[in-house]
Amino acid sequence: MTAKKRSSRLDRIGITASTLCALHCAVVPLMLTFLPLAGLGFLTHPLFEWGMILLALLLGVSSIFLSYFRTHKRPAPLLLLLGGFVVIIAGHTLLHGWIEAIVVPVGGLTIALAHFLNYKYVDSCSTETHFFHLKHRRHAGHLHD
Repeated sequence: MTAKKRSSRLDRIGITASTLCALHCAVVPLMLTFLPLAGLGFLTHPLFEWGMILLALLLGVSSIFLSYFRTHKRPAPLLLLLGGFVVIIAGHTLLHGWIEAIVVPVGGLTIALAHFLNYKYVDSCSTETHFFHLKHRRHAGHLHD
């Protein structure tokens, strides 16, 4: 599998996972009393939440960091990824109640946006006519036009 296809697949998974994370963080506080009755009490467990954060981190590093160094050299996806994680971790550790339920999903959606931009940048590096196409400097013996 080529690096571009792998990155594209990881970005699609990252977009999905980050969006689901944002929905989880927004909906779970509203349904806290009903989840155990439905057999979904594990969704409120801190290990589940930190596991989702770790999964998002692994997907982000695997996709966005590698694409940055191998393909597009654009910092926006990296900055959005890091910003999204700062918001999520700060929200989980410093905030509580309804404000956490608002702030943490914003972090998840920011990570989803980082994956979306990364997906577009990787795709556009092989196309001259694409809106997201950007001129690149010569890196490691490769010339990207």
